[in-house]
Amino acid sequence: MNSGRLTGLARLAFGNRASQVYLGLVAAATVFVAVDTLFVQHQDASFAGVWLFFLAAPAIFAFFVGGGLLGDAVAESAGFLYPALVLSVLIQAAAIGAFVRLLRNTRGSAHPHRA
Repeated sequence: MNSGRLTGLARLAFGNRASQVYLGLVAAATVFVAVDTLFVQHQDASFAGVWLFFLAAPAIFAFFVGGGLLGDAVAESAGFLYPALVLSVLIQAAAIGAFVRLLRNTRGSAHPHRA
């Protein structure tokens, strides 16, 4: 990939308000999960991590399918799960950015300027 494509992907993922709000929600959920995991005592297992997977859905499911094809030992390892979670969030932020760009381009072409 050349640097122009990477710059374009970075703009899609980080360069608009909708993607930034999404990434902010993911960051807040990550802090919540980290605080809950590290500092809160529970009698039973905590389901705080589920919020991250809700925010990463549906892209995370493609990684789950791919991990399942590689085997349960790979799919259930932290070395697979955490990068898959990060990549799915970045893919979705870029998809949100592409959707926003599509809406802006569609809205702009619906009302052409008079010459």
